[in-house]
Amino acid sequence: MVDLEKKAEVIRLKNAGESNCEVHRRTGLNRRTISKYWEGYIKKRNELMSQGIEIDEKLLQEEITDAPKYDVSKRKARKYTEEMEKRLKEILESEKRKDRILGVGHKQKMTNKQIYEIIRGEGNDIGICTINNALARLRSRQKQVFIRQQYDYGDRVEYDFGEVRLIIGGELVTRHMAVFASAAGKFRWCKLYTNQKKPVFMDSHVKFFELVGGSWREVVYDNMKNVVTKFIGKNEKTLNEDLIKMSMYYGFKINVTNCFSGNEKGTVEKSVDVLRTELFAVNYTFNTLDDAQAYVDSKLLKLNENSLIEAEKGHLLPYMPPLELAQLSTANVDKTSLITVDYVKYSVPESLVGETVIVKKYHDEIRAFWQNKEVCRHRRAFGKDTLIVEIMHYLNTFLRKPGAVSNSVALKSIPKLKAIFDTYYAKKPRLFIETLIENKELPIEEIVKLFKERTASKAEFNAITVVKPISRIDLDSRSSMSNYAQLVKRGAKS
Repeated sequence: MVDLEKKAEVIRLKNAGESNCEVHRRTGLNRRTISKYWEGYIKKRNELMSQGIEIDEKLLQEEITDAPKYDVSKRKARKYTEEMEKRLKEILESEKRKDRILGVGHKQKMTNKQIYEIIRGEGNDIGICTINNALARLRSRQKQVFIRQQYDYGDRVEYDFGEVRLIIGGELVTRHMAVFASAAGKFRWCKLYTNQKKPVFMDSHVKFFELVGGSWREVVYDNMKNVVTKFIGKNEKTLNEDLIKMSMYYGFKINVTNCFSGNEKGTVEKSVDVLRTELFAVNYTFNTLDDAQAYVDSKLLKLNENSLIEAEKGHLLPYMPPLELAQLSTANVDKTSLITVDYVKYSVPESLVGETVIVKKYHDEIRAFWQNKEVCRHRRAFGKDTLIVEIMHYLNTFLRKPGAVSNSVALKSIPKLKAIFDTYYAKKPRLFIETLIENKELPIEEIVKLFKERTASKAEFNAITVVKPISRIDLDSRSSMSNYAQLVKRGAKS
């Protein structure tokens, strides 16, 4: 292909009066090519310099100085045949039939490469680029146009889940970030969960709206199961009833994006990536999930320093008290003062043995009520035959049966407290129980700390050794006893 430099050289030599033969000798170009460039240049120059007719001077100047162009519109494909065109149409028609059978959103579409391999496998000598171009033409795909949006305060917040891999307690686990992103306020928030199930989905909304003190007029989601329970045809969807009820309570409109259109909630799509990188690219090791969430909360304060959330709060829908999300049930308290919830046993106060309690089951917590009063709460556990016991629920029984403390599940469930008991109170279990009763209102962490302080001072006292001076009488007595022992040994030998 002749480049712009060669074209300029041809015009320069011709302007200098050189013949086509001489230009051919100096540039190596074909004489017909030289004539074409020179004649085209003369024609455009004359049009530009002519008077009395209206011409586009800028267009002419560009054509004169443009690099050489080649007309490829009349070129015909040498290997792509009508038979191949027909075969591609058949394959695309079969793909449409598959869409009708499998439904909207299936992920078993044939790729261009797979179609190319079918064509090649049928004995056709053709390149993949030719097939790609033909498929694009046959599908008549129109490039999507993205319309830039601008939202006012309180108009729109977007929601999504994102996965993150962490090391929790020395174990590699996958945790899930529930992420909210405000379109106008540029505010990002996330909470870590162990799964993406509906209770988690609902809980994240309640906690977020409680945090900001109101709700947006519209919340945007993708087609996740927690939002869409059923697709009807290509565009109609049945929404989750619990989400509808929550939207009625808080007053927001549910907006569900089109399938495979993450760009329709681009704010939160980007926010998931940003938060995953900013929060966990460097620090990803924690003792517990609570520690990880505390770290997230502190980092979010820094990340949202430049957000406009304070200005946006004044435009949110009115504050509503947190929506109650618990599932209600009843449970009987057995003779070991345990109730069973989803195959997991939880302890309740010993005074409730034989009673029936009301249980509120949250995604992360279990609360028990008796006579409209909360009697206990536990972090929710999972797994058949799992046992969650609190030692404070058995204090009166232990006071009557102090010998039962040592091997009790209640004590063994708190390893630090068990170690203190074995070391200092194994022979004084009643004192141990009395200390627990005196401080039962304190959190268990404070009680363990209290025991440690008491045992530490006791150990220091025991470590002090009092050395008494040895009197002369003691020394004489010890000497006599030594001499007597030697005489006894000699007598025994004789």
